[in-house]
Amino acid sequence: MNLNKRFISKKENFRLEHTHPDLEQTLSQKIISWLPSAPREYIIVCIGTDRSTGDSLGPLTGTLLMKKKPRHLTIYGTLAHPVHATNLSDYVKAIGHQHRLPFIIAIDACLGKTSSVGHVIASQGALKPGAALNKPLPEIGDIHVTGVVNIGGFMEYSVLQNTRLAHVVQMAEKIADTFDLVDQRLTYDRTTPAVVLPQTNDHTLSL
Repeated sequence: MNLNKRFISKKENFRLEHTHPDLEQTLSQKIISWLPSAPREYIIVCIGTDRSTGDSLGPLTGTLLMKKKPRHLTIYGTLAHPVHATNLSDYVKAIGHQHRLPFIIAIDACLGKTSSVGHVIASQGALKPGAALNKPLPEIGDIHVTGVVNIGGFMEYSVLQNTRLAHVVQMAEKIADTFDLVDQRLTYDRTTPAVVLPQTNDHTLSL
């Protein structure tokens, strides 16, 4: 979870209401245009926790995207195996060790202005998760995609807990559909299938 105004990359290259009928097509084309010309391992890191409605956008997106069985994307962060504040650093290290030249796309929920709620925002550059809750977490991502799930600025924990699940699910479905289109448009094959990094519990990675 992060605050819209505290993105590492302050230039917003894409922003669109999640209910817009062209969201998936437009956002997938934008993401494809940002991918490197040389083949890389494309890693999707969906950040958040199923213990907070507002902060569940990431793991919901990861779960929905895994069900689509992507061929060119490796997914970390699902409802069953979330990537969250206590294990993010371990995932960052493990991804660096297990993947050759990873190109990371971070997905997270964020809080923002009233006029921004419901928007999907994407930009090149790294994201700082946990900014909304003042948690010192590592920056992550060559690209980041966030969904503004609620209003920020006051009692963030309470705001996250009182965010409507239906709203978060709708946004997660649109973002998952977007990356399904990205996967379909990638023209070369990877040898490594989409996987979830095994965990023994919420805090320990089993490598």
